[in-house]
Amino acid sequence: ITFRLMQIPEAEGKGEILPPTIQKIIKGYNKYLRPFFDNGPVSVGMSLDIASIDTISEINMDYTATIFLRQRWTDERLCFNGNKSLSLDGRLVEMLWVPDTFIVDSKKSFLHDITVENRLIRIYPNGTVLYALRITTTVACSMDLTKYPMDKQTCTLQLESWGYNINDVMFYWTRGNDSVRGLDALRLAQYTVEDHFTSVSEAVYETGRYPKLVFHFELKRNILYFILETYVPSILLVVLSWVSFWISQSSVPARICIGVTTVLTMTTLMMGARTSLPNANCFIKAIDVYLGICFSFIFGALLEYAVAHFCTLHRLSSKELQKVGQTWELKDLKDVDLCLELKLQLMSNPVSSESVTKNPLTSKVMKRLFCIFDCFHVKNPYHIDNYARFSFPLSFIIINVFYWVYYLYF
Repeated sequence: ITFRLMQIPEAEGKGEILPPTIQKIIKGYNKYLRPFFDNGPVSVGMSLDIASIDTISEINMDYTATIFLRQRWTDERLCFNGNKSLSLDGRLVEMLWVPDTFIVDSKKSFLHDITVENRLIRIYPNGTVLYALRITTTVACSMDLTKYPMDKQTCTLQLESWGYNINDVMFYWTRGNDSVRGLDALRLAQYTVEDHFTSVSEAVYETGRYPKLVFHFELKRNILYFILETYVPSILLVVLSWVSFWISQSSVPARICIGVTTVLTMTTLMMGARTSLPNANCFIKAIDVYLGICFSFIFGALLEYAVAHFCTLHRLSSKELQKVGQTWELKDLKDVDLCLELKLQLMSNPVSSESVTKNPLTSKVMKRLFCIFDCFHVKNPYHIDNYARFSFPLSFIIINVFYWVYYLYF
């Protein structure tokens, strides 16, 4: 039997007109006292249907979801004779006792009210009450972005009693882990729901211990979008920077243009990758590490040409040396190294040569410095590009292997 309430505005002074069965149930009912007021706590069972998860924001660290919250409890004062439940107008809730359940980490929530408030009250003959609500809520979710975009986030939806402690109210999930439904049918833009489960606990505050129900769900980010949007372009930029290794060192404008262009493009890509993330955070994210690696290789390619060009000019200037001193003669200017040049300059200065001869300690120090300079000198600057053609791709591949293995499996 379904009854519909007819309400006359109180401004007209006529109050509410209720069917006889409802009037009999409500007669003498005190909504300010909970069920079983003197006989232990009342048990409230809960279940959820997740209608949608609209947004998941890394910037605000929260998610917005629309849920159907259903609560069941038994109120012995609402028992009646019959074999069918009574589905009542949701506005009747103002006349009954209902649990003071709230969402713990909710930033903002609202109850849908189109075309009427989306509330359901159903009373069974044994006094069981079903109270259902349709709510849209934005709930905080603490996220660990160190592995972004290969991260997994675990968010929760926590339900607690605001004023009734565990001596007055006990919460439980009506069907255990099956109490939450709807996640399997959800299709999220960036995430896949990998797992979900429920738990029962207690919240401890200064005012007492309160019942708590927690729904946990694990979200795994879909990385394909980031591979196409960020990783592939950054890899192509690194490969583009290697093109300069096959361009002649005498083509200064061409090599400088490639180096500067790739550096600026990589900088723009790094700035764009951070627009969808919090500006101020302490996370060093996986995508930041990768973009930093790519930027280092691109900048390294530009520095490689600077070093090669400098060594080439230095080698050409050394050819101008014809003969220095009485015992030094240059036979092959192509193999002149920095150590030899420093020795020649030393011998060409009689004052310096004489001071070194008189001071053995200074002579030993100078010999060591010559050896050190000689170790860092490249005899043929044109071989620098040959080394770079092999070392840059090989090192980039090795670093990529370590990067992906670490962030995907550890």
